[in-house]
Amino acid sequence: MSGAIGATVTYASVIRPALRSQAAEAADIAVLRRRTASYLAWSGLVLLVAGYFQLAARVARAGKGMAFGDALAPGRIWDYLQAPAGKGAWVAQGTLFLVQNAVLVLASAALLALFLPQARRHLDALALTALPLSLLVTLIAGMPAVKPKDTDAALNPVFDQLHIVSGVVWIGGLALLVALADARRALGAGAGVLWADLWRRFSLVALVCVGAVLVSGLWLSWKHVGGLGQLWTTGYGFALLVKILLVLAMIAAGGFNQLWLMPRIVRARQADSAGSLVHLTLRHFPKVVWAEVALGVAVLGVMPFLAGSARTEAGSPPAVSSGSIFAAGAALVLTLAASFLITARVSDALARRGSAATA
Repeated sequence: MSGAIGATVTYASVIRPALRSQAAEAADIAVLRRRTASYLAWSGLVLLVAGYFQLAARVARAGKGMAFGDALAPGRIWDYLQAPAGKGAWVAQGTLFLVQNAVLVLASAALLALFLPQARRHLDALALTALPLSLLVTLIAGMPAVKPKDTDAALNPVFDQLHIVSGVVWIGGLALLVALADARRALGAGAGVLWADLWRRFSLVALVCVGAVLVSGLWLSWKHVGGLGQLWTTGYGFALLVKILLVLAMIAAGGFNQLWLMPRIVRARQADSAGSLVHLTLRHFPKVVWAEVALGVAVLGVMPFLAGSARTEAGSPPAVSSGSIFAAGAALVLTLAASFLITARVSDALARRGSAATA
């Protein structure tokens, strides 16, 4: 999902607009479009294969004592998808997974088509078709088969999907851009201007994703962890603690880019220093992004261990929302928005101060 959703969203919101700007040269556009098409095509293949194995894993968990190898059989998968709805369910869970995987196949097909040279001329159409389809893959899986019994039960899948989508856009977008930056030897001397625009645009996307990850993550953590002590006394809590530290490290790396590298890129662009701009945008900046990608992959590696709940392991009562909880959440959202605005203004101020000093 990081490959499919992250790459298509980043292409639509960052790469496509930047390639249409006047700063982009025709040769550089051709290189980046070709590399993007290849990346998206491989993402489609990974999505298709991973989707099949994930569906088989669901079948194995649903069957009593069924081995994973047995669950790979198409007949067993089909039986699982045709299972009737449970008591009180508005739709069978198997039907939801059937629809989800049908959409997954369509999304994969749109991306896999980019392996064909003649299809790459329609990169925009195929990427923009795969984008909503790949989003639907996770959104359909997050739909509850049973009517939510209260407000908390209705909000949980919403925050789950907000956390998943924002996280995969953040990680997947970083991975796509750092992979494209590896094409620097095939780009022209003026490619630094284009890449300065690419990093600037993605910085805005990343800020939104970070905010969504933090807000949704705090809600989910509150639902599953009853106190700080449970972070190191329960298996769920310890896995969550590791994930939190990894995410904070990613945020720190992003802050370094925003407050130190971005101002230098702006100053180099204003000074019309092509050599410095290429060095910063295609050599220095990607090194930090590679570190973010590695941390993001580590976060994904921790996710399978976040099963169950620390509250359940510790015997704590379930979390129940109230007006004060929602008020605290609203205050948090406003605080995050203010902090991101201040960060952007500080970055601009550092760039202007450096330009004035140079002058």
